[in-house]
Amino acid sequence: MTENYGWQSIFYVNAAPSLVMIVALFATLDRSPMRLELLREGDWLGIVTMAIGLSALQTVLEEGNKDDWFASPFIFRLAVVAAVFLSAFIVIEFTVSKPLVNLRLLRQRNFAVGVVSNTLLGFALFGSVYLLPQYLGQVQRYNAEQIGLVLAWTGLPQLLIIPFIPLMMKHFDVRAIAFVGLALFALSCFMNVQLSADNSGDEFLIPNIIRAVGQALVITPISAITTGGIAPKDAGAASGLSNMLRNLGGAVGTAALATVITKREQYHSNVIGQSVNIGREEVRQRIDQLSAYFMSHGDSDHAAATGKAIVTIGQIVRKQALILGFGDAFAVVGALLALAAISVLFARRPSAAKPGQAH
Repeated sequence: MTENYGWQSIFYVNAAPSLVMIVALFATLDRSPMRLELLREGDWLGIVTMAIGLSALQTVLEEGNKDDWFASPFIFRLAVVAAVFLSAFIVIEFTVSKPLVNLRLLRQRNFAVGVVSNTLLGFALFGSVYLLPQYLGQVQRYNAEQIGLVLAWTGLPQLLIIPFIPLMMKHFDVRAIAFVGLALFALSCFMNVQLSADNSGDEFLIPNIIRAVGQALVITPISAITTGGIAPKDAGAASGLSNMLRNLGGAVGTAALATVITKREQYHSNVIGQSVNIGREEVRQRIDQLSAYFMSHGDSDHAAATGKAIVTIGQIVRKQALILGFGDAFAVVGALLALAAISVLFARRPSAAKPGQAH
């Protein structure tokens, strides 16, 4: 749709499913009268501090890499605002009688383990969705439609697997299912570590299928671990906190991975540049070959052709450094997923719960 109708068109994808959801909710939810008096009991101070703190943090994460992080006075000031208001928010939530986000739930072992795993999962989910399109676009010069065809293999297998997850949860320990899912997800990322200029769409087919299987196995079991021991009265607060931290993990993930790519590209460029210098015979031969090529294709000035040859070699070095940077970023995601898999093992086996409720 982006390729043929413009990027604005992608927002209309949600229109039809949203209408179906509204009709379904209207038909199935219990009717109850509106109680506006409950607004007086709202944790308004918590809402204000969270809104300001998260808005500032989100801006820092999205704009920090572009503005060289704390070298920018704007980013530095926003980071201070985020730290102050989020700290105030945490204090408020532990002290008010009806908090917006019940942080006391983190004292429960399974909920704390589940939240940690969920946050790392959010980092990986958003991060992997960010990395692969960026690699295909920047390195392989794929357009939006071609990138979409590659990414389709991370979604299609899940449509076949997810309906069977509740059945699996009745017969197997949910911790084991979550561990296997996270391990497969991590494996798919580690398979992308050794990237080269030859890695294009077809080479990502197997890793994407493994990633799809892993993602299908992990989301509902982790939700069951997280909310399995939560009292019904706290279910809404637990779900809200878990989802918020997973989304926050995703925001941190995309920002962190963008920084990893930038910094590691600079590192690899410096390392490669130490070998690709004019003092080496191989480099001089390559410059002569490229100069001859440019002169045979219309450049009559030898100096201009030599300049183009040097620029071309610089572009090759940058491309190789960028590829290595993406490989390092995939390694970071894989390592965090491995930590998430290990953390799941520290949870107690949750009591039998309906998967739909847990999700």
